[in-house]
Amino acid sequence: QVQLVESGGGLVQPGGSLRLSCAVSGSIIRISNMAWYRQAPGKQRELVAAITSEGSTNYADSVKGRFTISRDNVKKTAYLQLNSLKPEDTAVYYCNAIVIDIDARLTDRWGQGTQVTVSS
Repeated sequence: QVQLVESGGGLVQPGGSLRLSCAVSGSIIRISNMAWYRQAPGKQRELVAAITSEGSTNYADSVKGRFTISRDNVKKTAYLQLNSLKPEDTAVYYCNAIVIDIDARLTDRWGQGTQVTVSS
C-alpha cells in the first residue's frame, strides 16, 4: 500500500516561513513527478509547484520567488519551503506523486493534506 504523509503545516504570521514535507512509503519501484497543490475554502484545488524526478521545477505565478519545491530521491521525500507568506496562502496543502508500484502500475497518489494558516 503506497502512502503519502505530509507534515509541517501550522499557523504563521504574515511574512513568516514554513517547510512542508511529504514522505512516500510502500512497495514502489520509482517515483516520477511530485507536486504540491492547495485548496482554500470555497475554491478549487490548484497546483502550487511541481518537480520531476530529474529536478526540473515549475511554479504557480502567485508563489514564484517565495516558494521552493525540492525532493530527496533516496529518502523518497518532497519538500515545499514557503517564505514571505501571505494571508492568501492560507489553505490545505496536498502532496501528489506519480509512482510506479511493484506490480509495474503507474498510479497517482495523494496525501491527506496539511493545514497552513497565515494570520496575525
